[in-house]
Amino acid sequence: MMVPPPDVDPWPTLGFEVARWIEEHLCHGPGDLLGQSITLNNEDRAWLAKMYELEPEFLVTGTGRGRSKQRNPRAGRRRFQRCVLSLRKGSAKTEKAAWIAAAELHPEGPVRCAGFDRGKPVACSVIDPYIPMISYTEEQTEELAYGALRRILEDCAIGRDFDIGLERIMRLDGSGKAEAVSGSPNARDGARTTFQHADETHRFVLDHLRRAWTIMLANMAKRPLGDPWALETTTAPEPGLSSVAEGTMEYARQLHERGAAKSRLFFYHREASASHDLETEKGLRQAVLEASGPYIAKWTDVDRIIEQFGTPDADHAYLERVWLNRPVQASAKAFDVAEWRACFCPGYAVASGAKIALGFDGGRFDDATGLVATEIETGFQWVPGLWERPATAAEWEVDAVEVDVTVADLFHRFRVLRMYCDPPKWEGWVSAWSGRYGKKRVMEWWTNRRKPMALAIRAFLTAIDTKEISHDGDERYRRHLANACKLYTNLVDEDERPLWILRKERPDSPLKIDLSMAGILSWEARSDAIAAGKQPGRWVPLSGEAVAT
Repeated sequence: MMVPPPDVDPWPTLGFEVARWIEEHLCHGPGDLLGQSITLNNEDRAWLAKMYELEPEFLVTGTGRGRSKQRNPRAGRRRFQRCVLSLRKGSAKTEKAAWIAAAELHPEGPVRCAGFDRGKPVACSVIDPYIPMISYTEEQTEELAYGALRRILEDCAIGRDFDIGLERIMRLDGSGKAEAVSGSPNARDGARTTFQHADETHRFVLDHLRRAWTIMLANMAKRPLGDPWALETTTAPEPGLSSVAEGTMEYARQLHERGAAKSRLFFYHREASASHDLETEKGLRQAVLEASGPYIAKWTDVDRIIEQFGTPDADHAYLERVWLNRPVQASAKAFDVAEWRACFCPGYAVASGAKIALGFDGGRFDDATGLVATEIETGFQWVPGLWERPATAAEWEVDAVEVDVTVADLFHRFRVLRMYCDPPKWEGWVSAWSGRYGKKRVMEWWTNRRKPMALAIRAFLTAIDTKEISHDGDERYRRHLANACKLYTNLVDEDERPLWILRKERPDSPLKIDLSMAGILSWEARSDAIAAGKQPGRWVPLSGEAVAT
C-alpha cells in the first residue's frame, strides 16, 4: 500500500540530490557493512524522491485552449509533512533514517528548496536545524536511531563538521543539533523541530509515548520557514494495541479508500500478499521474498527465516508479522481484538434499576484497579471505574475512598445481583462491601485458582464468539484486553485441550490487563446469577446505598 498512489505526472523533488549527497559523504552504520561506502538501490532512491517532493513553481488548470498557468503560493514547500516506511524486520530502516538525519543536520545538506531555476528546484540546507530522535525506550534511541547516526558520522570525513557527543550532535558553529530524546511529553513541549524521527513506532503503545509523539508532531508548526517534517520507521503493528504505527496505518487506509491525493502524509507499506501457502516451504519462501522486495531479498538469508517457522515452539503469528510485515495479532495474545470490536453496541445505555453483575480486580500500589459491570438481561458490559498508575509516578496508591464511592453508586442506581472480587490487597474493602450489601451478593473470587480461572476465560471467549456479550467500545477496556497474554497451565479440559490463564507480556510490563480480569469476573458473576435462578434480595435504596433484605 502506498498513499498517495503513484502520480501520472512527476512532482519536483530534491530526493535525487539527497541520494547523491548520501552516497558521496556517508557510510554504512553498525552491522556487517560498518564503515563501507553506500550504493543506494532504486527503491531507496524512489523513497527519497517521494519523501522530498516539492510543491511545483506553477499550477496548471484546465485543458486544451482553456489551459492556464499561475504561480503557486506554496512553490518549493515540501509536499509531505509526515512520511512513513513500514518494512519487515531486518530492512535497515533505522540506518536509512540515520542517513536522512545526517543530510538534514549538515550545513551543506541539499534538503530544502531555495527557489527554482528554469523549472528545477535549487537545493539549500536548513538554518539552525533541530532533530529529535525518539524510540520506545531511551536505551533503544541511543543504541539504534541516535546511535546509528553518531557512529556513521564518526566514521565519515564529514564527521569533522560536527561536535559529536553521547547525547547530542552539534554543528561546530553551534547553529543546529540532533539528539536522542526521552518519551516524556513535557520534555518535548516547546521544541522547535525541523526534522524528527520516530523508530519502531509499532512499539509506541504506552500513553506517554503516544502523547510525546503527538506533541512532537504539533511542534513542527513552530518552524514554518524551516519547512519541518517527520519520519516514522516501523514494522507492521500488532492490531489492537493502539500503537502509533497502528493509528498511522489506519489513517493511511482511510486516505487510500477516499483517494485523498492532497494529504500531507506519504505512507509506504510492503507486506506479503495472502496468496502464499505458508504451510509449504515454497509458499513461505515466496512470501518472505515478496515482503522483502527485490533489493532486500538479495542479501536476505531466507533459509534461516524459514527455519524459524519450523521450530516446535514457533510463534507463527509473531513471525508472520515481523518477517512478512503483516499486521496480525500474536498467538500469545489472549483475545482477538477484532472479534471484541465486532460486539460493539453503540448508543445503548443501561437503565437505572436494571439487574447487573460486577467484576473487580487490581492492585493498590503499583498497577491498576478495574471495575466492570454487565447487565444481566442483555450481556452488555461497561467500565464504571478504572484507576491506573500514571507512567511518571514514583509512588502511587489507588484512592480507595473513590473506589468505595463508585461501588456504592452502582449498588444505589442498579440492582446488583452479584459482585465477584479478586481480594488480594483489597481484603478489607471486599469484607466491608460484603457486610454492607450482603455476603450473597459480594463474594471473593480468587483468580489464582487455575482451573476455575481458565474455565471462566473460556466462557468469556465463547460469549465474544457468539456475540452474547456486547459493550460500549470503551478504549481502556479494549486496551487491557489487547495487552493480555496466555499462560498455559498443565491442565486440560474435557476434550483434552490445554487450558490457559491470563498474564502480562512480562511481570514488570507497564501494559495493564486488570480490566480483562474484571470483565471476566463480571461475566462469570452474571452467568452464576442466571444459573442460580433467583434473586438474592429486594432492592431497597437507603441513605444513598443499597442493602440486601
